[in-house]
Amino acid sequence: MFKKIKIIKFWVIILMAAFIAPDALPAENLPLLRISTENSAEHVQTRVVQLFADRLAEKLKDSLRVELHHSARLFRDSNVVDAIGEGKVEMAVPGTWQLDRYEPNIGIFLLPMFYGREADVNYELHDGEIGQAINLKIAETLKVKVLGRWIDLGFAHLYGVKHKINRHEDISGMQIRSPGGEANGLRLEALGAIPRIIPWPDLPQALDHGTVDGVLTTHATVVSARLWERGIRYAFEDKEYFPQYVPLMSEKFWTRLSPETQQIISETWESVVDEGRLMAAEAQKEASQTLKDNGVQIVVPSSDELARWREQMISKQPGLIEKMGINPELATAVMSKLSEKDGTAQ
Repeated sequence: MFKKIKIIKFWVIILMAAFIAPDALPAENLPLLRISTENSAEHVQTRVVQLFADRLAEKLKDSLRVELHHSARLFRDSNVVDAIGEGKVEMAVPGTWQLDRYEPNIGIFLLPMFYGREADVNYELHDGEIGQAINLKIAETLKVKVLGRWIDLGFAHLYGVKHKINRHEDISGMQIRSPGGEANGLRLEALGAIPRIIPWPDLPQALDHGTVDGVLTTHATVVSARLWERGIRYAFEDKEYFPQYVPLMSEKFWTRLSPETQQIISETWESVVDEGRLMAAEAQKEASQTLKDNGVQIVVPSSDELARWREQMISKQPGLIEKMGINPELATAVMSKLSEKDGTAQ
């Protein structure tokens, strides 16, 4: 009889284990999703990614732990793609300028043909078939899952430390800090500048030491680090390019998740994209006023001037495409779409 009771207890335990609720599992036993960003907690990119992390943590609280590590506490964006491949972090949202050395075709959006163009032109191509094709190439090359549409930083402009940039000709000979990416460097060279790649965490020290004459970044990024206190005095709103961030998740981590969890992650990311883009636009608008309030002088070149310099730099574009390894057929297709919008046959 005693032996029979023990057998019954054994099968009761087995059945309970089989049907135990996921929320009964200790949190430390759940899969861990670590997300790395380079920017500070106040930066609009980190705030958007935090929004995603918070929503995801709530939806998957019984099946996934979510941690966001900002301010390059895990990795700088220049190193984070390799870290994903090595399994040292599960997710990151690096800028497009950090990815062209892995997948050259993403550099197409940083070419001169996009110089000075409005946001809606960028969206049409980024979110459309061309952007989707590039996402597939990124996924294939880097062994990652691209979660969906890219989130914005906002237009990148030039900022002067000692030299006020009143017109394009004033850029010639300036040593300009670039966040990285071959396309950024080549475009700056086409403007006559001397590019210097400096990671964001190292920029304040570089400004303190006077090692650069100017900076390629955005209003909100300057404000996030109060760079007027480090010498930034001037801004030239030339819409160098439209920086965005690409959501990458380790393919190895992604494939271990259930289809239901994968769908929730994708849907949660999509839920923050449009909201995040509005946040970025508002952040740039507020940052522009903050710069003015703190004595930064802003020069806005005319649309005609931007178009003239775009045409001038486009003459150098075939060489840039070849040097960067961009698919020439893809570049031609993009150029054709842009020409249609311009009503020209470039």
